[in-house]
Amino acid sequence: MENIKQIIEQLGLETSLSLEEIPQIDLYMDQVIQLFENKFTETKRNEDDKILTKTMINNYAKGKLIFPIHNKKYSKEHLILISLIYQLKGALSINDIKATLAGINQKIITEQIELDSFYQSYLNLTHQNVKDFKDDVKDRVRGVQEEISVNQKENSPYLEQVLMISSLVHMSNLYRKVAEKLVDQITEEKEAKRHK
Repeated sequence: MENIKQIIEQLGLETSLSLEEIPQIDLYMDQVIQLFENKFTETKRNEDDKILTKTMINNYAKGKLIFPIHNKKYSKEHLILISLIYQLKGALSINDIKATLAGINQKIITEQIELDSFYQSYLNLTHQNVKDFKDDVKDRVRGVQEEISVNQKENSPYLEQVLMISSLVHMSNLYRKVAEKLVDQITEEKEAKRHK
């Protein structure tokens, strides 16, 4: 698994849409798609994958994952929300994303949030997460190699890869389950407020 460092470098984990890269003017849908395609193209698994499509954006709008669009143009706030959705959809369902972002959408509409500051906090955490992730992967590689040397009769690169894949997916599932429980808390708190 000597190539794990190379794999990680190819993933573009540090890629994010910074506040400076978000235009101060409202954009049409095609411009939004182009912005995201240009920024996140290196993160695609396959060359044919689409980062963002008209259908996706329309579904976000229809599903109320983003607050209403005016004059077919997307504001800086819309772009921040779309960036968050882009990251969240890798692990959460559309309904969970809607529940997660509903309060933020409402705070944007009522002007009760400093969205730039919130988004910068999110970006700061993602940068720290990437650093922590790289350290964790090194630890996982060591753990897999120890398991192979201690508990397997044959030292097979294939078995090593399968154990590494399984370990990474298991960790991913653990994090996703905690995130889902936090979404459930948001939903339960919202229901409790409605019934008061």
